[in-house]
Amino acid sequence: MSKSVIVAEGAPKPFQGAPYNQAINSGGFLFCAGQLGLDPESGELVEGGISNQTRRALENVRAILAAAGVGFAEVVKSTVFLTDLEDFAAMNDVYREYFTDEPPARTTIQVAALPAGAIVEVEVVAATG
Repeated sequence: MSKSVIVAEGAPKPFQGAPYNQAINSGGFLFCAGQLGLDPESGELVEGGISNQTRRALENVRAILAAAGVGFAEVVKSTVFLTDLEDFAAMNDVYREYFTDEPPARTTIQVAALPAGAIVEVEVVAATG
């Protein structure tokens, strides 16, 4: 099975030079690395709490999907990591803006911590073929 690396200029590079790619296209699916609310230009976490971080993380996902020639409609599975499940409703409000029709299957997990002090991380799998 072949695989190809996807690099999106509109999304942050791997965090602190860590050994991973933004996404891998393989077997008819695009596997996106988890995205934080990092500004792709500065590499800094956006301010403004859960809504702003969720929106920035999903904009980073959008850039990666676009680099692979797909969009949110092709996402079949997502995983959302939250440092506080009290943020679940506010995260969902933003998430609904991006997944408007037939949202993907999703798992939401509370975690102890995320890189850079982030409070949300979003990863997705999208169909490509």
